[in-house]
Amino acid sequence: MSVANESIRHSIKPDGQSGGDNISPTIRRAFPHLSAAQVEEFGRELDAIRTRTVADLGARDATYIRDMMKIQRRCEIGGRALLFAGILPPAWLAGTALLSVAKILENMEIGHNVMHGQYDFMKDPALDGKKYDWDTACPGDTWRHSHNYVHHTFTNIVGKDRDVGYGILRMAEEQPWEPKYLGNPVYALALALLFQWGVALHDVETEKIFSGEKSLQQALAELKIVWKKARRQVLKDYVLFPALAGPFFLPVLAGNITANAVRNVWAFAVIFCGHFPDGTVMFTEEETRNETRGQWYLRQLLGSANIKGGRLMHIATGNLSHQIEHHLFPDIPGHRYAEIAPEVRALCAKYALPYNTGTMTRQFGTVVRRIFTLALPPRRRQEQALA
Repeated sequence: MSVANESIRHSIKPDGQSGGDNISPTIRRAFPHLSAAQVEEFGRELDAIRTRTVADLGARDATYIRDMMKIQRRCEIGGRALLFAGILPPAWLAGTALLSVAKILENMEIGHNVMHGQYDFMKDPALDGKKYDWDTACPGDTWRHSHNYVHHTFTNIVGKDRDVGYGILRMAEEQPWEPKYLGNPVYALALALLFQWGVALHDVETEKIFSGEKSLQQALAELKIVWKKARRQVLKDYVLFPALAGPFFLPVLAGNITANAVRNVWAFAVIFCGHFPDGTVMFTEEETRNETRGQWYLRQLLGSANIKGGRLMHIATGNLSHQIEHHLFPDIPGHRYAEIAPEVRALCAKYALPYNTGTMTRQFGTVVRRIFTLALPPRRRQEQALA
């Protein structure tokens, strides 16, 4: 069982222990037709999909992830080799493009999914979700806590899920407005360009130093762990490989900076499209306190959104274009989500529940609108709505 599913098992009540019809007010207002029994039946039907899929895991899944790793390595080797001839513009463009693809694949399709424990069934030490460390500034163990445990357990619970705003953005009406949020669009742009660094610092919760919730000593100890990993990344991409190019140091350095920026912006766009477009729902800590498994599943569904696209789009997103299925089944191999999605969508139709999906242009457009809208104080937004 993955870190995410283990945390889920301990944080929710099993079926039959819900203490009555305790559906959260948010769900009750949005879906008055659902009874508590129907919510739990919805959860049992999703459990059946998960059980059936897990039982079918095997050689096909092992072949898939190993093929992805081979493609990623070839792209990286080809990209870095071309960058050594980067003084020639065509070679620089091709090398940077291949290195960008390699970094996206390693980050999204390999690192993220392996670290979720999706391939633990293989018993391959190189694909052990508890030990794998990816090619980015964030240490693996730090990410496993902030993402696998915190985010996937407390998805879209304002005040508990730190992915709601990443500690710097206002992404929910439930977050009290403060003047600092006028900078929302600027913060979002900076986070997109430097996303690996935002993820690296995510679990440190530096804002708690200023609020007095965390001591400077504790924060420095956590930052030391982050810096140990980040330093290796900086030396590899911005010192070692450029130095190996000798007189072509600057083209190689520029290629590495660009590839990292492309990976950062792409990861930001995919993740924000999966969590913050129109139609996604936020929850309060209080209303999810006595959550059953069926209600946990329902919160994952309502707090997530998919991106329409073809096979290459799904691979490039690490199959997080199926964010709904990922939040429902975080430790099932991502390439299986496309197969599961029609069943999940049919279940949503059966229970008259929304299935939030749209093109990347549509989803990201509404995310950008939310970033700008929530930068303004509520009164200003009300005046704009009336204008």
